[in-house]
Amino acid sequence: QVQLVESGGGLVQAGGSLRLSCVVSGRTFSTYAMGWFRQAPGKERDFVAGLTWSGRGTFYADSAKGRFTISRDNAKTTLYLQMNSLKPDDTAVYYCAASDRFTTRRSDYDYWGQGTQVTVSA
Repeated sequence: QVQLVESGGGLVQAGGSLRLSCVVSGRTFSTYAMGWFRQAPGKERDFVAGLTWSGRGTFYADSAKGRFTISRDNAKTTLYLQMNSLKPDDTAVYYCAASDRFTTRRSDYDYWGQGTQVTVSA
């Protein structure tokens, strides 16, 4: 069993920054590809960013490119999402997820956290 716990969400003004964290426990963190997704009210859960088990390979949704950075610390079994230049459209619940493969598809992720709310005010 794998457990994922996100933290770091909150309320921030447009243009501000937040860093989300996701602590993973239960199995060998370093063997999983990881991803961040987000879900705004009334919308589907969308891919934001992902990276390989080593952290060397990354991929971003167009909405995140140039503003968000995904990273991981395998020694701390923690995934991060640094979010800069935040916009009101970034308001959503953000979820971390683990997969056996490097993928952007939500259905390929086997384990999910409970989510953390990010609210960006204009």
